[in-house]
Amino acid sequence: MKTMYNAWYKYGTPPWVGSARSELVRLVEGGQLKPGRAVDLGCGEGDNAIFLARHGFDVTGVDFAPAAIAKAKAKAQRAGAAVEFLVDDLTNLRQLRGRFDVLVDYGTFDDLTAPQRSAYLRNVIPLARPGAKFLMWNFEWEPRTWEKRVWNLIPFGNLTLRPGYIEETFAPMFDVEKIAGESGLKGWPRGWAAYLMTRRAPQPEGYMPGISRNS
Repeated sequence: MKTMYNAWYKYGTPPWVGSARSELVRLVEGGQLKPGRAVDLGCGEGDNAIFLARHGFDVTGVDFAPAAIAKAKAKAQRAGAAVEFLVDDLTNLRQLRGRFDVLVDYGTFDDLTAPQRSAYLRNVIPLARPGAKFLMWNFEWEPRTWEKRVWNLIPFGNLTLRPGYIEETFAPMFDVEKIAGESGLKGWPRGWAAYLMTRRAPQPEGYMPGISRNS
């Protein structure tokens, strides 16, 4: 999967590349996300990270595709935005350290297999300080039988999360609020959702919720 994404960024432009995402813009401009230390998880070419930096945040962008990070650095330089970009794997962090006030994930968590999501949680949740805000965007609908069969043949997780999955997975650690979404769309994707989560005080050391495979 890393090789495919790296080639996509190196030789092309994925469809999600562009301006900062509308939910993030609304939350920042409306004051719900206040400047602090922020991390963009799976930052791609850095559009969200650059937006945050230009609005007073101390930003780190992380992606496992070196080609994406190279483009992000060049784009930030052109924009005059100070962002630290790192090549790192959210399921096995080696470079990213510290704790953050704001975490942003646009379409990374839903792209993982169940074991990878467990590893993501082990690596990412400790980055959120108590009271941190976590904005997560994902494809969301109840997958059909044929979709599940296809996903078993490809190395990209399930590509979508079933309704309720985010709440079940993150509720032990966060207060979870769904702030936007659509369902029942024609064609593909058939739905999406955005969540704004607030980190509660952590559970006792060693606690970690299970990850449902029924996603």
